[in-house]
Amino acid sequence: MEIYTDRMHDELQIRWDKLQALMKAENVDVCLITSNVNIYYMLGRIISGYVYILQEGEPWVFVRKPVELEGDRVRYIRKAEQIPDILAAEGISLPNILLMEGDELPYSEWMRYQDTLRPVAVVNGSSFIRELRSVKTEYELEQLKFSARLQSQALREVPLVYRSGMTDHQLTVEVERVFRLKGCLGAFRIYGRSMEAFMGSTLVGDNAAYPSPFDFALGGEGMHPSLPIGHKGILLEPGMSVMIDINGNFSGYISDQSRTFSIGKIDEKADYAHRVSLDIQDELAEMGKPGVSCGELYDKAMEIVVKHNLQDCFMGTKQQAKFVGHGIGLVINELPIICGNNKMELKKGNTIALEPKFVIAGVGAVGTENSFIVIDNGMEKITFAPEEIIEL
Repeated sequence: MEIYTDRMHDELQIRWDKLQALMKAENVDVCLITSNVNIYYMLGRIISGYVYILQEGEPWVFVRKPVELEGDRVRYIRKAEQIPDILAAEGISLPNILLMEGDELPYSEWMRYQDTLRPVAVVNGSSFIRELRSVKTEYELEQLKFSARLQSQALREVPLVYRSGMTDHQLTVEVERVFRLKGCLGAFRIYGRSMEAFMGSTLVGDNAAYPSPFDFALGGEGMHPSLPIGHKGILLEPGMSVMIDINGNFSGYISDQSRTFSIGKIDEKADYAHRVSLDIQDELAEMGKPGVSCGELYDKAMEIVVKHNLQDCFMGTKQQAKFVGHGIGLVINELPIICGNNKMELKKGNTIALEPKFVIAGVGAVGTENSFIVIDNGMEKITFAPEEIIEL
């Protein structure tokens, strides 16, 4: 089978061109891609092997598995050490300057590829590639909108699976079932070697304030110390909020969307904080034009929080997250990050999840999260499940 379809080849050419322009600007001869996410970004499929990109032309693809891939620049290998001989047979010199994904590679792998390709210098290109991925093509935006639509439809069905007397674990299982039946792929890809989750999280009551070791907006104790995030097996009782934040990966591209529900009525402070969350989201979405810095957006969010005297419960209580949004795409935490003192400016085509959330003692988490595309005059919302607190 051919490694690229016609449409995918045209799409990938855009990505190769962007990377090769950066390589020329940085005087890099070769980029070696090894991680699943970046292999998918550069090939439109995942292989066991390597993508070898020079300053000009299509990539060379060195494959261990799967079998039967075909293409002018596809070569089957058993190990990386075969690559130099293949290149020599094609009249291609080894690189002087080699770019690798330093943030993705164990030290032993880094040294192995360096010894194999014998460059004069090696550059850590992880930040370059992440920045490339942060601005989406039209094809990528289509994939994100597809995920966002199905995730929104799934969240609308949460009230249909709730039953009185459930635990948060039982509700989570039923919600995950809805997502999977709608086509959720299940893979929840996260940038960072110490970040883990399963399908996302359900946070009920005071468990929302439980501090997590991970850099998610909120924590939760989890069902076991080996995965300390999300639901913990507690009974859903009147007066509790229920925040559902489940995986939006329906296309390889992950949309991000949280919705707040309640068991019966919740107190006035929680309801008030939820409305402030919606105001923050709307303000940032209107403000978030190309050229606006991430730090400016975060400062505006904090200005609104302080105005309403809710800073003690914004983005947690015992442990407060210091961001209010993040990029989304092939991983759930792409660039840019909407946090304080971040001078990175928004670009048209960035895709961002805004998630202003509050944790109210005795109630739980309230607030919203939606996925947006940065366009010329602000941010376009692409997730659309109802945002009011829905009583279960």
